[in-house]
Amino acid sequence: MSVKIICIAGARPNFMKIAPIIEAFRAQPGIEPLLVHTGQHYDEKMSDLFFRELGIPQPDMNLEVGSGSHAVQTAEIMKAFEPVCLQHKPDWVLVVGDVNSTIACGLVAVKLGIRLIHVEAGLRSGDRTMPEEINRILTDSISDRLFCTERSGVENLRREGIDPTKIHLVGNVMIDTLLKNRDKAEQSTVLDQMGLKVGGYATMTLHRPSNVDEPVAFSNILEAVDTIQRELPIVFPIHPRTRKNIASLGFENRVAAMPGLRLIDPIGYLDFLKLNTHARVILTDSGGLQEESTILRVPCITIRENTERPITCEVGSNQLAGTSTRAILSAYENVKSGRFADRRIPDLWDGRAAVRIARVLAGLAPES
Repeated sequence: MSVKIICIAGARPNFMKIAPIIEAFRAQPGIEPLLVHTGQHYDEKMSDLFFRELGIPQPDMNLEVGSGSHAVQTAEIMKAFEPVCLQHKPDWVLVVGDVNSTIACGLVAVKLGIRLIHVEAGLRSGDRTMPEEINRILTDSISDRLFCTERSGVENLRREGIDPTKIHLVGNVMIDTLLKNRDKAEQSTVLDQMGLKVGGYATMTLHRPSNVDEPVAFSNILEAVDTIQRELPIVFPIHPRTRKNIASLGFENRVAAMPGLRLIDPIGYLDFLKLNTHARVILTDSGGLQEESTILRVPCITIRENTERPITCEVGSNQLAGTSTRAILSAYENVKSGRFADRRIPDLWDGRAAVRIARVLAGLAPES
């Protein structure tokens, strides 16, 4: 008898995490997956591109909830997802990451008596001003199976009183996707199209409210970026929130005066993977890029005061710089001078995390 599992994807970072899980579930006898796209982040062009590039089957359902405040979006997802659970009666609901879809679908499941799986469990920044931190803590507290990417996740969950039998260290499904698509990404012509040389540029992402909504923090970051772009071109796929705030905070002239800062629209997974693979350094406030840079062995400077992915700093691939101009430039000088520890790959980041998850849920021993 098959175990029916509804798998939730809500935002673009979720697509990279859900792709290997769906593939592993379909290959594992005894598991019947259904894919639900909540539509939390829905850009038809970009969503379709990600699904096509990553080989994700079209969702069985798209709830099309759209954007809104955290309260509105979470409520709309819950209202739309409850009928799905009542109709399909799954044995499990699986959520990934820390977006609003994660906690919203998790709450619906457990209130209906459906067991909940959280992939990427136990990550903690220690900063409860981050909405994602609240989503992580609450989702973990109600989950029946918690799959961790790194040992800090296991330790955090045990410290919070989670039953150890529910916790599994399986590796990182985002790295499953990266390793699977690395060769395909190499076929991208994005470097030639942009006139870039291998190792001769930086990439940057910047979107967190604490960085782009706060004038002082954003100004400090731009000052550091201005210095770096004089030496190294910076390719910056710009988030709509960040673009809007550059205008509303009066930074347009400053950005326009930086010839080495190349603002581009968001791009597909494979093109961005190619860009990051051959960058000299990655500047980011993203969680996922901290992890990807570790595998790519490209130095990462995280423009945040904290990280929920401490393993990336422990293995020496990531520097936590904060938002002061001086600290960001100091981290950049470390990259230029090669003052980085020998970098290693975290345990189980080997492309098999989703297979381990499937084996656990099918009642089999996970691979080592």
